[in-house]
Amino acid sequence: MRSGVVKLVLTCFLLALTMTFGAVQAKEPMAFVTTVALNQLPPQGIETYQLIHQGGPFPFGKDGVVFGNRERVLPTQKRGYYREYTVKTPRSRDRGARRIVCGGPTTAPNACYYSADHYASFRRIVP
Repeated sequence: MRSGVVKLVLTCFLLALTMTFGAVQAKEPMAFVTTVALNQLPPQGIETYQLIHQGGPFPFGKDGVVFGNRERVLPTQKRGYYREYTVKTPRSRDRGARRIVCGGPTTAPNACYYSADHYASFRRIVP
């Protein structure tokens, strides 16, 4: 009886491990990234997008710093490829959660992504 319980527990553990590992492996970068038209961004997002393409000046000291893509939601690139920029949040006492992350040359990026939830999700900006 005892060995049956141990086998059941081990089987459940291995099944859970397999399901978890499979879920991690199945998630490709960009698998859940949708698009958003530039004119659908909040006004502050449109302003930030325009500033990026003009080369600034940016209102926050951290604007333009390297974005590490640790969440691996965006396509994998070499470190330094992505840069992050703050999208002002009205009435926020800090930088807020909204960001635009762009990859490629700083004033002519290959792609830009909007996150309203501090990198939990991204939508590719379509100009």
